[in-house]
Amino acid sequence: MVASQMFDDLVVGVDVGGTKVAAGLVDRAGKIQAQSRKPMVATDATRGLAAVSAAIEELLRSHSETGIQLRAIGICAPGPLNPTTGVVINPPNLPGWHNFPLAAEVRKLYPNAQVKIDNDANAAALAEAKWGAGRGYRNVFYATIGTGIGTGLVINGEVYHGRTGLATEGGHVGVDPRGPLCACGKRGCIEALAAGPAIARRAREKLEQAGGDLIKKSVLLEMASDRPDAVTSEMVAKAVGAGDTIAKEVMKETLDLLAYWLGNVIDLLEPDVIVIGGGVSSMLEPFLKEMRERWVGACLSPYPEETPLVLAHYKEDAGLAGAASLCDTN
Repeated sequence: MVASQMFDDLVVGVDVGGTKVAAGLVDRAGKIQAQSRKPMVATDATRGLAAVSAAIEELLRSHSETGIQLRAIGICAPGPLNPTTGVVINPPNLPGWHNFPLAAEVRKLYPNAQVKIDNDANAAALAEAKWGAGRGYRNVFYATIGTGIGTGLVINGEVYHGRTGLATEGGHVGVDPRGPLCACGKRGCIEALAAGPAIARRAREKLEQAGGDLIKKSVLLEMASDRPDAVTSEMVAKAVGAGDTIAKEVMKETLDLLAYWLGNVIDLLEPDVIVIGGGVSSMLEPFLKEMRERWVGACLSPYPEETPLVLAHYKEDAGLAGAASLCDTN
């Protein structure tokens, strides 16, 4: 058991998803000391709030002997939301929380605690700037690439929210007006072209179009048990390592798209560092240097390669650390 005095500086970080709620006790150095998980009821506001409370209460019960005082609760929830008012507006994966005053409801349950909320990408960006791969940099641009693409911008230690709190939806920046339809309703968003499902989709399309020796020798198709419709982005990454021609072509296209998009970010924001997180980040790790090289001559900036492009420190715990980073623990 951790000594009780070590819990004096801890805050609770809560990561709300469409199917689960995770809560963690996080210290001043950004280290997660304990965690709990509860299933999320996405369609019912009251039961969804109860899931948040249950995850917090489990943490507190498991450390009741330490006499921990609940001083602050940070929550990262699916957007869009208003971080100033604490209202969750209309998240697609949490239909029960449309126009739901999450911060106010949690304050009713824990009246002695500071409560802050933000979306997951903003919160993760702040955690990386405060404790992770962006520590020591003044302006940090963060991108999480997984099932979708989310982004956050931290300037001088503060999350940039824009006029209404809905800024930095970088995953929905268009890079091809004739591209595929994105879930947001626009065409050619980088999310629709380079997130995990998009990578898998392009690989499946290429497999279905291939023929002859190319398809016979496809390691990627073998991984999918000769079923193109079963291909995943994880398979693409493994097949690239095995030298598969189709997988390498898909990866090249993905790198081109992401490099072009991030080059635009450099021209627009000129951040001190770009941090990449999310489930797809691990497959991009061997190609970060190559992506930076693509910026040369493709950016207005004459020295874009001086911008570091690094992997995030936090992996699957980005939501917990991010939520905790929202709280003023001084």
